[in-house]
Amino acid sequence: MSATTVAGSAAADAPPKPRGVWRARLKAFGMALIVPIALLIFWDLAVRFGWTRLIPSPAEVAEYMVDFAWGGIWDDAFSATLHIHLLASMSRVYGGFALATLVAVPLGILIGRNDTVRALLDPFLQLMRPVPVTAWLPLSMILFGLGARSAFFLVFLGAFYPILLNTVFGVRGVEKRLFEAASMLGCSASAQFYKVVLPAATPSIFTGLRLGLGLAWFVIVVGEMTGVPQGLGAVIMDGRTLSRTELVICGMIVIGIAGYISDRIVVMIMNRLLRWSPSHHA
Repeated sequence: MSATTVAGSAAADAPPKPRGVWRARLKAFGMALIVPIALLIFWDLAVRFGWTRLIPSPAEVAEYMVDFAWGGIWDDAFSATLHIHLLASMSRVYGGFALATLVAVPLGILIGRNDTVRALLDPFLQLMRPVPVTAWLPLSMILFGLGARSAFFLVFLGAFYPILLNTVFGVRGVEKRLFEAASMLGCSASAQFYKVVLPAATPSIFTGLRLGLGLAWFVIVVGEMTGVPQGLGAVIMDGRTLSRTELVICGMIVIGIAGYISDRIVVMIMNRLLRWSPSHHA
């Protein structure tokens, strides 16, 4: 092999330069802004030309968002209360999601690995899974009363099934060749769970965590219909009752941003744990 070929191969295998990395990130950031900016322009034009008379303009929503966060403009009951409602919703979302994770991941591993447990639980769970969270709303208020506990239960329920199903899928999807290879290398049956099953199922488990956390933020609006005084879902419901569309939109925007940041945190953890597998970076 010539020196020129070796040098060319080394250059091809070299990591990308920092300038190229930043250029790629800026390009990705710019691409991500195209659709939101286009929607904002369409929204503003729709209001200006009278295509809709019930929705405030982006400027009006932005003004109310500033008042919602810091106050000083409208000085009403919702002024400077964003942090209160956001923290209340975060406690329910992350609390319900954490409990769903603690229950669904071990249960999914058991169902995926043990035929007896799967025969015992899988039919019942598949029967209950299609029942929408909204159908549980009256029963949750009967069981837990009005307030935060009902919201917590509904968030748990919304996050539970995506985590469970993806965990079962990941555990059952481990290739048999991996077990054979581990046995040939002297890995005991008990050690194979930690060295084969968990690493192979981790990407699928994290997919379930991302779906579950997204549904937790989705369900929080339904959960906070149960009479809680604080929370982004409560703000949206109050805005609907008071016919304050700008308040509803502000609540939707905050939930969207909070859900996006939560998903990015899970992705960062996933990428760190799966840094040995380049194909699973998101």
